[in-house]
Amino acid sequence: MMHLGAFLMESGHHVAAWRASSVPPRAGLDFALYRQLARTAEAACFDAIFVADSVAADEGPGAERMSRSARFEPLTLLSALAAVTERIGLIATATSSYNEPYTVARQFASLEHLSGGRAGWNLVTSDNAAEAGNFGRAEHIAHEDRYARAREFLQVVLALWDSWGDDAFVNDKATGLHHDPAQRHELNHRGEHFAVRGPLNVARSPQGRPVLVQAGASEAGRALAAASAELVFTAQPNRAAGQAFYADLKARAAAFGRAPEALKVMPGVFAVVGESRAEAQEKHEALQALVHPEAGVALVSRMIGNFDLSGYPLDEPLPELPETSTGQRSRQQLLSSLARDGQLTLRQLALKIAGGRGHLSVVGTAADVADVLQDWFEAGAADGFNLMPPTVPAGLDDFARLVVPELQRRGLFRQRYEGRTLREHLGLAWPAHRLPTEHLKTAQA
Repeated sequence: MMHLGAFLMESGHHVAAWRASSVPPRAGLDFALYRQLARTAEAACFDAIFVADSVAADEGPGAERMSRSARFEPLTLLSALAAVTERIGLIATATSSYNEPYTVARQFASLEHLSGGRAGWNLVTSDNAAEAGNFGRAEHIAHEDRYARAREFLQVVLALWDSWGDDAFVNDKATGLHHDPAQRHELNHRGEHFAVRGPLNVARSPQGRPVLVQAGASEAGRALAAASAELVFTAQPNRAAGQAFYADLKARAAAFGRAPEALKVMPGVFAVVGESRAEAQEKHEALQALVHPEAGVALVSRMIGNFDLSGYPLDEPLPELPETSTGQRSRQQLLSSLARDGQLTLRQLALKIAGGRGHLSVVGTAADVADVLQDWFEAGAADGFNLMPPTVPAGLDDFARLVVPELQRRGLFRQRYEGRTLREHLGLAWPAHRLPTEHLKTAQA
């Protein structure tokens, strides 16, 4: 079966979504809206909802025309949503660049217990240079250094999640024994980036540990994902690129002794759905007409590697740019290829990525969207998709009402949940307990 995630972004994924009349004002801080979205996705049997994060407000030219400077902190939001949902997975981003392993391990372990085993952690290395100044740094961490830190960060978090054995907390009232001391494991880790004693003060989680998610597509990102990730979010503009990424990542995972089914690949899909193709096109064109040129250029500047493009002519080709040292290198390559191959001007590139930001984009009927998803799924380009609704709540409502039943009719998507944990939804194995020292050998290698 195909897997589906609902990627929830403040007003929606289109850069002008906040200007649409159907989008509630202050959507990024509207918990009632998020509750509605989570319940819509759960009623449609999505595997999970996903909330991205940035620990900085938008800044630079055009920032005042962007809507993403007012948002909930993801772990706080998902903890609240855990109380108003029952089955759907809850995945959040937490950066390894500007966090501490103990804090992240504790937060996600707590979400695990609050939700009954539905948590997932999207490990990222921050690509937003504006975050540095919020954490006492004059400059953003360089790309290679971010990934070195991330590798050690991950192994420390894994070790902390295994601080206690599965049956450590016996709670024997008769004997007065709260926990088995033999199943309590300190880390005593001292590495290049972190020193963490442990143990974590949260028991091992209902699904063994949260599902590990990764979204990097650079060489360093793929290496990290192949070794450790269980779910990979990726941006692929066409099926051929999706197939190449899928095959490469599965082969890399096999080199680590991992089975293909141990790692799920879910490209993002920006889908504008209508009862007819004409209606879908009208919806899309209405959003495109709301894109202010300054907002479009600001989006390209941010996504292509934190370069300021505000001084370049809108109706001339994208300028040649050096390799980014602070942003996403894979996304820079993707957008540069889109501009070059399509001979796009800066204005045209801004409109091209205004919705999907380089992800697969489909505008059409439910059958049109299902055709594309089925094609990718059956051609070995995806295990599922991370839906990027253009607006909320309408964009998610349209997909749940029109596309999901079409996928179910084709036998491609579940009609009911069979399990209760995110691992069960994704068909991932239970992770056996390992001593923290075993995890940390990888970090010290």
